[in-house]
Amino acid sequence: MAKYIMALDQGTTSSRCILFDKEGHICSIAKKEFTQYYPKPGWVEHDPNEIWSSQMAVAMEAMSQIGCDAESIDSIGITNQRETTIVWDKNTGNPICPAIVWQCRRTADMIDRIKADGFDKIIQERTGLIPDAYFSATKIRWILENIHGAREAAEKGDLLFGTVDTWLIYRLTKGEIHVTDYTNASRTMLFDIHKKVWDTEILDYLGIPASMLPQVRPSSCIYGYTSEQIIGGRIPISGAAGDQQAALFGQCCFAPGDVKNTYGTGCFLLMHTGNDPVTSHQGLLTTIAVNPDGSPGYALEGSVFIAGAAIQWLRDEMQLVTSAAETEEYCNSVPDTNGVYVVPAFTGLGAPYWDPYARGAVLGLTRGAGKAHFIRATVESLAYQVCDLIKAMEKDSGHALSSLRVDGGASANNFLLQFQADILDTDVLRPSCIETTALGAAYLAGLATGFWKNADEIRQNWQLERTFEPAIGYQKRTHLLSGWQKAVSRAKDWEEL
Repeated sequence: MAKYIMALDQGTTSSRCILFDKEGHICSIAKKEFTQYYPKPGWVEHDPNEIWSSQMAVAMEAMSQIGCDAESIDSIGITNQRETTIVWDKNTGNPICPAIVWQCRRTADMIDRIKADGFDKIIQERTGLIPDAYFSATKIRWILENIHGAREAAEKGDLLFGTVDTWLIYRLTKGEIHVTDYTNASRTMLFDIHKKVWDTEILDYLGIPASMLPQVRPSSCIYGYTSEQIIGGRIPISGAAGDQQAALFGQCCFAPGDVKNTYGTGCFLLMHTGNDPVTSHQGLLTTIAVNPDGSPGYALEGSVFIAGAAIQWLRDEMQLVTSAAETEEYCNSVPDTNGVYVVPAFTGLGAPYWDPYARGAVLGLTRGAGKAHFIRATVESLAYQVCDLIKAMEKDSGHALSSLRVDGGASANNFLLQFQADILDTDVLRPSCIETTALGAAYLAGLATGFWKNADEIRQNWQLERTFEPAIGYQKRTHLLSGWQKAVSRAKDWEEL
């Protein structure tokens, strides 16, 4: 019997591969960052071929670390940055332009036109999404309108669209399979989450040929098999989910009301709502999640565009730290931010504000503000943004949060999680394995092949590593949150001023 499940975790700034055993333990892990392109202010692009090559490189590395071959791999699960849009030529398999990343704001004017037409109500009712440049739909239209020959090729049926999961499966199967799962489909702004089909009226409105779209299948099923030339054997590709739905599954949030937050490039808070979609009145999204049996269910989601990306900004652009881990030391070196707030709205603000014209801001600077205060304020901004989401989610769901399960790279930062507990006045629970996005993809793959019998067997793997309890009083909490709200108000509508 094969010993491992391979999880391909294709994120916004890096590709990773993790091999898990039956107990959900990490047996090997490999990571490779890839290039971020910012051709114009507010634009973000990736090279689809670099996404592919980096993902294959880490797959080979993870296998070589423990000396395993294709026969030792039971199956492959894929989890991916969602909404990022790739369009390629069906005949050659070559992308016709760079991937337009979920963070990219180039289509904000299209969203304004949708709202002016009154079509935003139809989109929200059917897709569960608040129309925004964040989602794939307007990115596809932009490509068709701006890449030479794209419209004609699409009308002839020569172009294929995919989110990153679709692109990877297409390449792994050497072009045999053009497929996505329900969770990724639900993030395109083209998918009716109630009827679970591509919506022809939205496609017609945006001028997107249906022939471009992949087949939609459950998150846990055998989509196809890897070409032997790719990884050295025919391995089932049997799990796929957008990164946040994968993390929800990896955190064993199977029941209505279960909540998790992932601190990745962005921050994403999801509450499982079972088989019933909950319509948000607080600026959250209704999206498809995965039920414990692998079938599609629903979740409420709040999205923060810039979270861990703000820490990378401190490292790469500002050069204030040499590693993300260093920020914790700086945060603990000062008692507070000295009144400084950082609003990292580099690509606009997500939920609950949905302001594509907001931009990053640093406020409250005085002569006494130093490097450590600036770093601490940036780290604290992650917790403030999550707090905004949770307050909105509590209003929508009618449930007060009893605790918050967390994961993602930045959840390794003890200062951040303690501040999160303080500002929420709620316990924050960190599991032993914070790689729950990859773990969720592995679980989905292994359920489809029988590697795991059912969700109950998976649930036994979840283990608590540490609980962070609130340690500040009401007055201080209220004062800090008031300052944050004032700072956000200054960052909003910047591009329209």
